Amino acid sequence: MRIATWNINSVRLRAGLVNRLLEQYQPDIVCLQETKCPPGQFPTSEFAPLGYEHIAENGLSGHHGVAIISRVPFDHMDVHSFCGQNDGRHVSIRLADSNLTVHSLYIPAGGDEPNPETNPKFSHKLAFLDEMKSWTSGHVSNGNGDHVFTGDFNVAPLESDVWSHKQLLKIVSHTPQETERLLDIQDTCKLHDPVRAEIPEPSKIYSWWSYRSRDWQASDRGRRLDHIWVSQGLAGKCSNAAILKDVRGWERPSDHVPVLVDIA
Repeated sequence: MRIATWNINSVRLRAGLVNRLLEQYQPDIVCLQETKCPPGQFPTSEFAPLGYEHIAENGLSGHHGVAIISRVPFDHMDVHSFCGQNDGRHVSIRLADSNLTVHSLYIPAGGDEPNPETNPKFSHKLAFLDEMKSWTSGHVSNGNGDHVFTGDFNVAPLESDVWSHKQLLKIVSHTPQETERLLDIQDTCKLHDPVRAEIPEPSKIYSWWSYRSRDWQASDRGRRLDHIWVSQGLAGKCSNAAILKDVRGWERPSDHVPVLVDIA
């Protein structure tokens, strides 16, 4: 089974790019973030002709929103509202006749100032990560099958996940307050990172390049904000993990690129 995750930055605007991904890479499941699509307006008809008829969505108008499109049937869908806010940041599916649950997550970006006392957005992000630790632990420790956690985590946790560790230490997405929390979730819940298993440190890898860069490819000032983590029982079943950097060069792209992994 091939699973991909992609912050699409408006699914209706970039449905054609999603179809190109489906045709070129043939994922079984694609988890999307920042769909910017209110309920009832998801472009299901764009994907159904390619065999992706099973859709789970948690959408909002204008911002946020997550979804999962699948050519594999699922028999259960769930959403979780972190920090008591119904802001479209999680959806999950449990595949039919399977013990596998797939999650699409969109962790808050956190604003510009890495100070929770003066920046409510950053405070919200830290609270989200704190809650995510207990929530994730509850899933992986309840004996209820295997889990794949995907999405735009908006944190580049490792030094080699950013173009300059020293210059980004005080930039939201790579501050110690964020990276320590995210790595603590991974360590506490014993979650496997198949991308880093495939491309170990100190190799630099990124999944996001700012729109502000005139030539993103030449400057290559990226960050690895998008992740796929699997529960311990799946760690030895992952292969072909990749970040699809070339997608950033497609016409009218998202500023994020897809991440994918095969799970046996």
